[in-house]
Amino acid sequence: MKIVLVYSDAQAQRNAFAVEKFEKLLGAELVSPDYRGEADVVINRSNDYHIAEYYEQRGVRVFNPASFTRLANDKQAAYDFMEAHGIEVMPTRYRIPPFVKKPRDGHGGQGVVMCHCTEDYDEAFVCQKPASDLGRDLRVWVLGGEIRAAMLRVSRTDFRSNFCLGGEALPYTLNPDETALIQRIISLVDGDYYGMDFVFNDGKIVFNELEDAVGARMLYAKTDMDILKDYCEYIKEKSEL
Repeated sequence: MKIVLVYSDAQAQRNAFAVEKFEKLLGAELVSPDYRGEADVVINRSNDYHIAEYYEQRGVRVFNPASFTRLANDKQAAYDFMEAHGIEVMPTRYRIPPFVKKPRDGHGGQGVVMCHCTEDYDEAFVCQKPASDLGRDLRVWVLGGEIRAAMLRVSRTDFRSNFCLGGEALPYTLNPDETALIQRIISLVDGDYYGMDFVFNDGKIVFNELEDAVGARMLYAKTDMDILKDYCEYIKEKSEL
């Protein structure tokens, strides 16, 4: 059985630890997003739903499915989807300064800026009302429909709290209301292994993003969890390896 692991060159270099895990534990073959060759199982870490669609149309099992990858990599579509299903988000298409402007397909806080002029509003971007607690958010990892971990991210120097941008990370215990909200979102989407990000507004968490090719640096740095090993075991089970 041929398992292919899809990363761009830049992503593969940045995620060398994960690549090694998939190669060692699954015997996966690293391929570029342009690959359209033989595969029995595809681990799509490219954030490109077209790849998943191509293989799904040929009966190949893809982790994550195309429907999830498409939703997770369009922030405005994800906000609209959540609102349509009764999940609170910070208001988007928001023109009143200050507002947060971010690329619809951005990752890791790149390209996210705080705007203080109405003229900075751009319909091609997500323009969103800021949460009350800037520089503080929550990352949750989901595997096989189960909440596996949660980490609080805090920055004392930036309104963005991403770990890769220097934010601090601490293990976080979810309260019952937070757990219920996350489980509600899990029931709405069809993903295998992914992250959810939440901002804090007026003392409660509010949905912010889905992370398709979610990273795990915080978990390996701050806990003894080996979530990529768990993911590989999940892939074996679902692929009947």
